[in-house]
Amino acid sequence: MRRFWPEELKSVFENAEEVTVAIAETPRDGESPSGRLIERQALRIRVTEQDYQRIWPLAEKRYRLDGRFAGKAVTLIVNNPHYHAWHPADGGTVEEKADSGVPYTIKYITVHLLLDDVREEAVA
Repeated sequence: MRRFWPEELKSVFENAEEVTVAIAETPRDGESPSGRLIERQALRIRVTEQDYQRIWPLAEKRYRLDGRFAGKAVTLIVNNPHYHAWHPADGGTVEEKADSGVPYTIKYITVHLLLDDVREEAVA
């Protein structure tokens, strides 16, 4: 099944930054921890709290992308224990002033999405 990232939420990738995350290799039953790190490509995005609430239902599912990230798929990290260091975190706040002069605060959240290449099967 090919799921594409919803069109109305594609704006969250406008300022996405490609990063590498390193996680400790999980030992199999009976093995001792090796201490090796596994590196994965990811996207780091800073979204408003409102946008985060809109993308939250997409968590832990893989979605294909197009445009700048065509040929890639993403998985939003929210509560996977292996990726604890990259769970959603406070992204700071920005103080703004409305046209009426009333001040307000915009809250941001920094989130990470695992980034994978999507391989298409070719008909021979």
